[in-house]
Amino acid sequence: MTLAGSGGVWMQRLAQDWLVLQLTGSPAAVGLAVALQFLPMLVVGPLSGVLVDLFPKRRILLACQSVATVLAAGLAAWSATGGTDVGVVYASCIILGVTTAIDGPARQVFVNEVVGDRGLPAAIGLNSAIGQLGAMLGPALAGVVIAQAGPAAAFAANAGIGVAVLAMIVAIRPAELHHGADNHNPLPRTNGRRQILAGFHFVCARPPLLLTMILAGLMGAFGMNGPVVLAAFADRVWHSGPAGFGLFNTVSALGALTGALLATRIKRFGRKGIVASAGLFGLSQLLVALMPTQESFVVMLVVVGFMTLLFLTSAATAVQLEAGSHVRGRVLALYFPLLLGGHAVGGLLAGWLTEEFGVRTGLVVTGALGMASAAVVAVLLRRRSRA
Repeated sequence: MTLAGSGGVWMQRLAQDWLVLQLTGSPAAVGLAVALQFLPMLVVGPLSGVLVDLFPKRRILLACQSVATVLAAGLAAWSATGGTDVGVVYASCIILGVTTAIDGPARQVFVNEVVGDRGLPAAIGLNSAIGQLGAMLGPALAGVVIAQAGPAAAFAANAGIGVAVLAMIVAIRPAELHHGADNHNPLPRTNGRRQILAGFHFVCARPPLLLTMILAGLMGAFGMNGPVVLAAFADRVWHSGPAGFGLFNTVSALGALTGALLATRIKRFGRKGIVASAGLFGLSQLLVALMPTQESFVVMLVVVGFMTLLFLTSAATAVQLEAGSHVRGRVLALYFPLLLGGHAVGGLLAGWLTEEFGVRTGLVVTGALGMASAAVVAVLLRRRSRA
């Protein structure tokens, strides 16, 4: 369910990005589309955490998945009938952003109820890896579908995936879920502002956790810019069109699969390992920008995919395990906006850099900024441990 749901959402995002590029011919317009998909999380995110901690996760997932499925089906019909108004795509980006802001924390916390406390650490790691893997496989599948049949087919495929995910959620029997003590003693439904602030207080009281979340946001801004960068490389550098775009996303997904499998096997990654993987993530992006041929570029994309999943999975696992079950929804509702809100800012930054200075220069700059972010966080963590 996690793989299909995450993959479907990212398929939708990439299809929207490519459709915007087709309609406008502007990488900056693609950057705006990326931003509109993730900026709603900065507004809705903190409130969504309270909703996740208050209400049954299964019902939240059903509602969010229903909205996403209808949206995909609507875009498929609109695109297939020759729609050309880019404003419609931008509106769909905003709706998808609001939906995923609520769905993301609910999907992660739902793992608690499925496996119970005993299997929680392993389940969180595996679920995080599968979710991040879906984020890589979804664009890869979308690239192939777009190359063969166009964006409308990608939207239709995502609508089909959405129906399958809905069937999976319905098949889960509420009576068989594990409801812990926190579910029997739910949060009071008053003092909503204090409930939202509880997540902030929990994170701020734990500086290593706060630094891990900030690093994820920075890497989201400087590292997770694939929709803009790969589209620009396919269109302006290698002139390989939709086929190249699909190939680039596919090989990145292959590397991501390896990174996800490795991350689930590491029992304890630790803060140093998380920071090191972030630094290598930035370095791999810088190197891929300098590849002289399309063949070497494709090979290096495997490394980028590997480092992306290794960092994202280890960071997400650390954050969830450190958050108590009574506040996990609200902590994740801060983590996802930081990560994906950073992704939104990164989309605008990558689009602007690509438009003004060229594709290679833009990727070199964002890769260097990612490495610098990891270095700063490493210094702060070291000072904190000495203190």
